[in-house]
Amino acid sequence: MPEIDATDARLLRVLTEDPRASVMALSQRLGLARNTVQTRLARLEGNGVLAPLDQRVRPEALGYRLAAYMSVQVAQRGLGEVSDALAGLPEVLEVTGLSGATDLLVHVVATDADHLWRITEAVLSIAGVQRVDTALAMRRFVERRTRPLLDRAAGTG
Repeated sequence: MPEIDATDARLLRVLTEDPRASVMALSQRLGLARNTVQTRLARLEGNGVLAPLDQRVRPEALGYRLAAYMSVQVAQRGLGEVSDALAGLPEVLEVTGLSGATDLLVHVVATDADHLWRITEAVLSIAGVQRVDTALAMRRFVERRTRPLLDRAAGTG
């Protein structure tokens, strides 16, 4: 992942405040040429700094009101195959490799407890999965955010 400079951080801060701002509005707010803003946005999108738009959609709006985190232990030589199989389950939002006793932390969503049970069975049926422990997400106290990091990178935080 490429690092961003202070100008990129300022651009991203403005985008977090007004995600629908036009390139012209961004250039006026930042005091940069329109072409400069357009080029920087294209680079930020192209190199993966900006996450895909679908990450802004809340699963609750699609009927997935239950969220859980699965701690998955995997046969070590099977991490790649297990991760690929997990990516094939639509309810799996994110898979993170961890150090320690747990190999993978899997963020899943479900419509209800029975649906979560079926997802757990699907995960357990993946070749290489040895154990799954599931914890329900009860409440989110801090939403995923990058604004404080952008403030620091832009020299304003």
